[in-house]
Amino acid sequence: MDRAEVLLIGGRSGVGKSTVAWEVSARLCDTAIPHAIIEGDFMGQVHPAPEGDPDRSQITERNLAAVWANYTRLGYRRLVYTNTVSVLPEAAAMFERAMGADLRIVRVLLTASDATARERLAGRELGSGLEQEVRNSFRKARLLQERAPADTVRVATDGRAVVDIAREVVAATGWVPGG
Repeated sequence: MDRAEVLLIGGRSGVGKSTVAWEVSARLCDTAIPHAIIEGDFMGQVHPAPEGDPDRSQITERNLAAVWANYTRLGYRRLVYTNTVSVLPEAAAMFERAMGADLRIVRVLLTASDATARERLAGRELGSGLEQEVRNSFRKARLLQERAPADTVRVATDGRAVVDIAREVVAATGWVPGG
């Protein structure tokens, strides 16, 4: 396989993106599907934002391109990438520049109710940032619902086991023969 493929796992804070991505990786390992995984939030995690790059998109893209170049030199062609807004249309250009123009993109938007997201965030955010995270999560949920492209696979996470969610996400990729 020469063509690069990326599975973008997006969704509001507290939806389970990282947990699902690691379970997706475990399922791919079980079926011997070569892949790499990147937590997109870490690609632009600098403070303060670089001059001329207030949303950190340029540093994120440069870091993604550098890491992907390392993976491709080792023969990897599939990437699992998590980031809240990675499924939005404007992200596609960044991935094409960083990974190559002949890129197959699979978008999965994980969803959860406000109550579920709040509960998960309360278990994770032990410091002073809980209420800000909850507000951001609610705002991003609305944005993602409105702007995710029509071809985005939406997967509900409320009350479901991570292995079941990951199975549905992996099926969306078509990477595992026979489903």
